[in-house]
Amino acid sequence: MTTTLQSSQKNVFLLALSQALFMTGNVVLFTTAALIGQSLATDKALSTLPLGIMQISTMLSTIPASLLMQWIGRRLGFMAGVGLGMVGAGLGIAAIATQSFLLFCGATLLLGSSNSFAGFYRFAAAEAATESFRSQAISLVVSGGVVAALAGPPLASWAKDLLPHAFMGSWMAIVVLQGLTFFALAPVTLPKVMVQGKQEKSRPLGMIVRQPSFVVAVLGSMIGYGVMVLVMTATPLAIVAHNHPFHDAAMVIQWHILGMFAPSFVTGALIARFGVLTIMNCGSALSLLCILINLFSVHHLHSELVSTTIALLSLGIGWNFLYIGSTTLLTETYTPAEKAKVQALHDFLMFGFVAFATFLSGGLFERLGWQAVNWAGLPMMAIVAVAVFWLYQRRMVATR
Repeated sequence: MTTTLQSSQKNVFLLALSQALFMTGNVVLFTTAALIGQSLATDKALSTLPLGIMQISTMLSTIPASLLMQWIGRRLGFMAGVGLGMVGAGLGIAAIATQSFLLFCGATLLLGSSNSFAGFYRFAAAEAATESFRSQAISLVVSGGVVAALAGPPLASWAKDLLPHAFMGSWMAIVVLQGLTFFALAPVTLPKVMVQGKQEKSRPLGMIVRQPSFVVAVLGSMIGYGVMVLVMTATPLAIVAHNHPFHDAAMVIQWHILGMFAPSFVTGALIARFGVLTIMNCGSALSLLCILINLFSVHHLHSELVSTTIALLSLGIGWNFLYIGSTTLLTETYTPAEKAKVQALHDFLMFGFVAFATFLSGGLFERLGWQAVNWAGLPMMAIVAVAVFWLYQRRMVATR
């Protein structure tokens, strides 16, 4: 029992380290990609197109990634995803060097495929942990993003002008981080995702998705993630457009990413103490608070920067509660025989909506402005709040 526990803890630690390295690269990417797209695109409304392509690629690659890991195992699947990321980041460097918007879109497409594999780190942690430790294991892996919050934006800013073209050095850092992730994954020892056997019973997917818990889990992660990306993607554009330097944009994103991942050290314990739906309710409330601050705060020089920082910090914490809460809620909806297809469908829907939100962000910002971006997120988050409250009331009635 002790050996099994130690092995489980080792695997969770290595997955958290891999998540930390991967997310640091992703933070560098998100901090710089919209600005790179804006500098390369002829139509500035397409500045977030590369990020949108990345999200679509993530969505389309999610099911193949899940099936591949079912065949070759989690570890080799994760390492294959890292390989795709290294090639994509290298292509991004070439795109910046040649000032090619099309090539940059190709780079983000490959990075999106890489992200689809990394999205399963949290599920791998859940599978490696005991049932009582499951939400904490998910939280610990997601908390690897704290390193990303502390290191990503400063790294993007520091490396920005190291090479001849702006941001080329930042993307070289992504290549290095992907390589380190590859080595971090090498000692991981996870069992293969077993193919459903004849003796195992698996319900039809249509029956699974009709469960209220599945619906709310998908809405929480899908819209929670989508609104976060909608606002976060436009934030560097808005800050630079208001005549702040790039390092101010990086600082705001740093606080946002810290909000996304720092709570992970306690989110699992909070879920165990107060219940998953209570934490998801808090997440939707914090995300709504971000939008309201952005809509009604004073927009003037440093006060604008302070209010945007507070708003993005709230958005990050809200995302954390919704993302970990939704993932935990999702694990209640499937059996071991059903997990591969349910996890794949969940991430397919989630990243599909994130791709839509990413496309929407750039177009809204360029044509209607920063406030339009926030107004668009308001009804979306209201849907999540209503859905979570509905399931909470439904469960309360069932308990009585």
